[in-house]
Amino acid sequence: MAYLKLASKQQGVVLIVALIMVVAVTGIAVTLMSSASVDIKITNAAFEREEAENILMGNVQKVIAMEAAADGASKLLYTQAQLPDGAIALTTIGDTESELSNLNNGALDLPCPRDFKYTAGVSCNMVQINSTITYGSKSKHTLTVTTGIAQQMASLNTGG
Repeated sequence: MAYLKLASKQQGVVLIVALIMVVAVTGIAVTLMSSASVDIKITNAAFEREEAENILMGNVQKVIAMEAAADGASKLLYTQAQLPDGAIALTTIGDTESELSNLNNGALDLPCPRDFKYTAGVSCNMVQINSTITYGSKSKHTLTVTTGIAQQMASLNTGG
């Protein structure tokens, strides 16, 4: 009978300890789920940026190929005087907008970037293409790639 008396005194203690354990385990579970949610958001953001970068690089290559295929009508051959406000819009592909600007100062062609062997009388028409894409939910983010193109040509200005 003495044993039964002790058990009757401890009726609420087990319930209180069980409730404390349930609260602790619930707190740990909520923390882990919140952490997993943040990890998923970070992973999705990295994936979206990588996808946008790959699409952008492919579209830049398409724009350059389209202009190169235009031969003499290519905007890559425009001089600085032919570009209003220093830049001209190129073909828009998907969400990618591209703009061409000429880097030559005045009528003179620029010296070409270093090559294996220098050839006298050869200069370069230097142009730059800025391509931009917007991505992400609600198109909040932009990614821009700048591509420089140096076209070797016989220069009339150097006597070559």
